[in-house]
Amino acid sequence: MSLAVIFGTNLRHHRKAKHLTQAELAEKVALSPEMISKIERGIASPSFATIEKLSEILAVPEVVFFGVGLIVTTDGERTRILSKIQTRLSRLNEDQLVRADRMLSALTD
Repeated sequence: MSLAVIFGTNLRHHRKAKHLTQAELAEKVALSPEMISKIERGIASPSFATIEKLSEILAVPEVVFFGVGLIVTTDGERTRILSKIQTRLSRLNEDQLVRADRMLSALTD
């Protein structure tokens, strides 16, 4: 299975888990519904900027679309919060990540 098909399948799964139609997601990402359909079928590939928007809108880390890393389920408040935290952490630079780790350690120790 190609990476484009894996990406599209995962995108479809997370879109449906959020109860969004292709048209609704397309509007939020500023793409056409046809483009969302092509991405979900593995016919087209999104840009990095689009992947970041999809990740933000669907509240999952970017890596989830590629079939690696965390497996994110869609039920439960705890899962939603952990996913949101993971997404935010994945966007930090090295210095910010070190500071976040220190703050989390201080909070939990």
